[in-house]
Amino acid sequence: MTARPGKRNLITDVPGILVGQAEDAAVKTGVSVVVGDTPFTAGVHVMGGAPGTRETDLLAPDKVVEEVDALVLSGGSAFGLDAASGVADALRAEGRGFVVGDQRVPIVPGAILFDLLNGGEKDWGENPYKRLGRAALAARGEVFELGSFGAGAGAVTADFKGGIGSASVVLASGVTVGALVAVNALGSAVAGERGEFWAAPFEMEGEFGGLGVARRFGDVQEPRTKLGQHAATTIGVVATDATLTQAQCTRMAVAAHDGYARALMPSHTPMDGDLIFAAATGRGEAPDVAGQLALGHAAASCVARAIARAVFAARPAERDGVPCWVERFGQG
Repeated sequence: MTARPGKRNLITDVPGILVGQAEDAAVKTGVSVVVGDTPFTAGVHVMGGAPGTRETDLLAPDKVVEEVDALVLSGGSAFGLDAASGVADALRAEGRGFVVGDQRVPIVPGAILFDLLNGGEKDWGENPYKRLGRAALAARGEVFELGSFGAGAGAVTADFKGGIGSASVVLASGVTVGALVAVNALGSAVAGERGEFWAAPFEMEGEFGGLGVARRFGDVQEPRTKLGQHAATTIGVVATDATLTQAQCTRMAVAAHDGYARALMPSHTPMDGDLIFAAATGRGEAPDVAGQLALGHAAASCVARAIARAVFAARPAERDGVPCWVERFGQG
């Protein structure tokens, strides 16, 4: 059996993983939540120069807590970190969390992207992200929308709207790997003048237009960026049903960052807070060294595909500051 996309071509093809999303159209922002039906092992790796995070230190392999209840991706810059508080409150009400005496403390790491300059109404009297976190968790399921939804609702890249993207692959071994990425990059996901994507070599089954690889790759010396805005960051989650330790999850997150470099030009810049969480539900067997290598490569490829799918699926809305890919190239 050759590798193929999962049934939905979403991160939720990984058994035990659900995704919930919520948006505020007026604020032009949103939240995406990855949650398991039971706690899952997680790791993280940060490569951007301007990250915004919550509870990422506890994901290091030497820390006591090895499993988390949910992972949160949010817009809103530092304000968006409050989305994880809303998720934690709701999970606690469901009776979930790390047991400490007679208390349960949900473990909910999170990361944010900067979408405060995208034309939305940001003069709120009360931070909306805790509410959005609760709403996203309540909406969790196996199917969710791509493009201008969840944490990608207000995302933009150097030339087109960004968004939320996802992709999956089932390996020849039967292991499933998936990715969820909120694309708000300083750089561009588009390589050519016909709308080709940098991620084109990794496309499966025409999932973002089937345009193929660009005939030329542009000026690498001066790539397109939105540097003047100082408003960036691409954040994501990769997941698998394999059984991994926290250290192995961390290595998968490290490898998955290759997907950013394959799909965004440039990536991992000083003004991006590029971050990837990794999650393992433990439904399958523990991989050997070759299996771990395959997981890392699959994760990177899924990330690259998810980035292109996010931009491909984005749709226009009022007060947009940049066009959508579909408006320029008439596909989608």
